[in-house]
Order: sequence, then structure tokens, then C-alpha cells
Amino acid sequence: MGAGDNERIWAVVCRIPPGSVATYGQVAREAGLGRGARQVGRALGALGGREDVPWHRVINARGRISLPENSPGFLRQRERLEAEGVEFVAGRVSLARFGWRPSLDELLWGPPPGEDG
Repeated sequence: MGAGDNERIWAVVCRIPPGSVATYGQVAREAGLGRGARQVGRALGALGGREDVPWHRVINARGRISLPENSPGFLRQRERLEAEGVEFVAGRVSLARFGWRPSLDELLWGPPPGEDG
């Protein structure tokens, strides 16, 4: 995985609107990395302290935060999602309700100009 892959992943994550979530696999597909969900996890881990990429909007396919429960990162991610209006029921986010769905324009033509990484 090269630096270009990280940039593509981060660009996709930046497109997830507040109050929505995407799965690692969805981000990988949107970034053109097929089944690269683990790559997404590594790319988000490589952010360090950067705050310009909304990493907290990426969760696993079961609708759960992937960080160890009650760890500082887990609590920070949950707090940020709840601040955006994302609700948890029994530790899960409803992907049907809060899952990000790119617009038809984005699907057909790609991200808006200036947002393609």
C-alpha cells in the first residue's frame, strides 16, 4: 500500500457527511481498493493526530466501533459520532439509518471537483 492509497482513502473519508457512517469495506470500494478494508484501517491509523479527516465516521460492517470497548479511542469515536446525532442501540449503529450513501451524481461522475484527493 503506497502513500497514494492513503490519500485516496482519506479523500473518501472526507466525503462522509456529518451524522453518517461508512464501513471500512465501503471506504475501500469507494477508494478503488476492492476488498481492502484492512488497508483502510491502516490508513486511518496512519493519521496520527490529524484532525482534518473525520476518521470517527468509519465503523465495521456490524455497525460497531472497532477499537477496544471503553478504550480512550473508542470513547472519543463514540462521543464524536453521538455529537453528530448518530445513535447507538446496544453498542451498534444502524447502517440502514445512518449509513452513508453517495449521491447518484457521485456514483456516476465521481466526487465533486476539488474533493477527489
